[in-house]
Amino acid sequence: MESCESNKMQKKINSALKDLFGFDKFKGNQQQIIEKLLEGNDVFVIKPTGGGKSLCYQLPAMISQGTAIVISPLISLMKNQVDFLKGMTMDSSVAHFLNSTLNRQEIQQVKNDLLSGKTKLLYVAPESLTKQENIDLLKTLKISFFAIDEAHCISEWGHDFRPEYRRIRPIIEAIGANVPVIALTATATPKVQQDILKTLEMNDAKVFISSFNRTNLYYEIRPKAKDEKVLNKEIIKFINQNRGKSGIIYCLSRKKVEELTETLVINGIKALPYHAGLDSNVRAANQDMFIKEDIDVIVATIAFGMGIDKPDVRYVIHYDMPKSLEGYYQETGRAGRDEGEGQCIAFYSERDMEKLEKFLNDKPVSEREITQQLIDETISYAETSQCRRKLLLKYFGEDYTQDNCGNCDNCLHPKPQVNASEEIVDFLEVVEQTKQQFKSNYLIDVVMGEMTPNVKTNRHHKIECFGIGKDKPATFWKAVSKACVLNNFLRKDIERYGELKLTELGLEYKQKPYPIKIACDRDFGEDAEDFAEEFVPMSSAESTTDPELYNLLKSIRKRIAEKEKLPPYVIFEDRSLVDMCIQYPIKEEELKNIIGIIGVGASKAKKYGNEFIEAIKAYVEAKDITRPQDLVIKSLINKSSGLKYFIIRSIDKKLPLEDIAISKNMEVDELLTEIESIVSSGTKIDLSYCIDEYIDQYRQDEIYDLLREMETDDIDEVLEELGEDEYTREEVRLARIQFLSKYGH
Repeated sequence: MESCESNKMQKKINSALKDLFGFDKFKGNQQQIIEKLLEGNDVFVIKPTGGGKSLCYQLPAMISQGTAIVISPLISLMKNQVDFLKGMTMDSSVAHFLNSTLNRQEIQQVKNDLLSGKTKLLYVAPESLTKQENIDLLKTLKISFFAIDEAHCISEWGHDFRPEYRRIRPIIEAIGANVPVIALTATATPKVQQDILKTLEMNDAKVFISSFNRTNLYYEIRPKAKDEKVLNKEIIKFINQNRGKSGIIYCLSRKKVEELTETLVINGIKALPYHAGLDSNVRAANQDMFIKEDIDVIVATIAFGMGIDKPDVRYVIHYDMPKSLEGYYQETGRAGRDEGEGQCIAFYSERDMEKLEKFLNDKPVSEREITQQLIDETISYAETSQCRRKLLLKYFGEDYTQDNCGNCDNCLHPKPQVNASEEIVDFLEVVEQTKQQFKSNYLIDVVMGEMTPNVKTNRHHKIECFGIGKDKPATFWKAVSKACVLNNFLRKDIERYGELKLTELGLEYKQKPYPIKIACDRDFGEDAEDFAEEFVPMSSAESTTDPELYNLLKSIRKRIAEKEKLPPYVIFEDRSLVDMCIQYPIKEEELKNIIGIIGVGASKAKKYGNEFIEAIKAYVEAKDITRPQDLVIKSLINKSSGLKYFIIRSIDKKLPLEDIAISKNMEVDELLTEIESIVSSGTKIDLSYCIDEYIDQYRQDEIYDLLREMETDDIDEVLEELGEDEYTREEVRLARIQFLSKYGH
């Protein structure tokens, strides 16, 4: 009987995977996670970005009775996932979010759908979860389970600690639903993992830890030029080499975000800013334009990214190094979530890290020690000459056994290596003689014979090993220290802020050493531009397909997405288009069932497939089909004004004038003045989409007729002739702009 029930559940799960989500098979351990959750177990999931965390709670929610409560820290994630689920099921009540962006009418609609039992997933922020009215609402619902996304926010040892996450467990108990809890995160060191399980009281949870290795991501650290113009030139060159691809650039300050965005726009790059200082409506509008591919680049602080659901980001650039390796891993993880190309470029300088350290002076001692440890790990990663993938995975407690990953700058451009077995033994001896109570930098001072105040205070200048390695540079001993950790000869004691402790393997190696080769760490103290290396781009999946057909399918997808008001990837993912270019489905049944078409379910094939099928069919027949002319972005002769360029591009995209004004913190009146200046400079634009919405046709004709007759186009005179009580100044200005653009050029 139990076996029969299990088979029924398996069938139900696999049917939902194919029919709802459009996948033929699960990724990694998704199926086991879903099964354990549906069996009523608490589950703890660590999956890297792009590993399919969302499916682990979305699918079971869709086939369970009741509503799953998804606790998420970011409004952006809620909106994206709700849009995706509604588009996937063609059911507007299947998923909702409950947060501060909703008005009373929208909140009431959410409550109505919840109480009617139509809603399968409800996304809430932890702050919203604490409100008594929401707790009372949830008490009335049949809850299938709780899902806690971005669970690393629970831990003060993590890179994004949020105190309100500590209150989640008591609130779940107050709601009184005796249901499973699934906690998920992409970034958690062993210490953070322990903290999550303890705080959520998930002592008997089924734990699933996937590999942190994102094999499709290329990691590179570039020296950061002192001259900002040189640095910006390098970034612009990289973006131009990757035209048409989506990318994110991270900066540490809002000011830098704004400055860099303006520089990119002036240089013809479609970019927008994103940071906490922007109005929430502006942030949402900018994010939507990025997701819907109206722009190519978003320049952001760390406020953007965590939970953003855009699978086809092709590169992530760190203008400034982040404060921690967790932050770096999380942010680079935005790239290549569809398993396609993902380039991760970071610019590093010692000056930037020194600034971060100065910010710690006013922090409490414990917080200062924790943050300093995180910064030290970031410095160690940036300056290493060893495989970046190996070092990054080790930080999260995972051993990477290959000597060369073939997909980071150090492995593609290796530095000369030397056998360091004797020096490793010497370093292990220093650790032992100093009683295993110190961090790497201090131990390097001892081994190099540096008479620092701390060394003298601890009387370590008296030990036998003091100065044993003074004939070699600090970059060499940094590499030795890393090699000891990577080979598990030493372990970092996180509770003791990174003190190095000898392991059994380390003691064995001291007795029986064997050859281990290392390369000196890179020295970033020189002028960056003197030794910057040329970037070696990855190959991408798109390059293996016919670019003409691929671009045609992307154009169709973009048009449908705009019509449906959905992000393009919700229609079909990039890899789905790649597979279509390879397998040429020309019937709906082929589109649904052909092996290898990923993310195309029955409902999607039926709803969106026809245009793609017709285009592919025509291409197959004609062989030499010409891709439709892309929308040409007009530009001014003088491109010194990034604002004018942005306005022209936005009008080309037929964006509402109110939205354009909001995105630049302008009044509509100021925007019209800028548009009048653009038209006067000789650039033609088309505002008919806007005018037709606001001005009746007969009123348009009357204004145009008068403008033809009058010897002046002065607004006041035109208004006086028309009758100021009959027409508004804004109507006349809009019509005048259109008239001059149409007939004046």
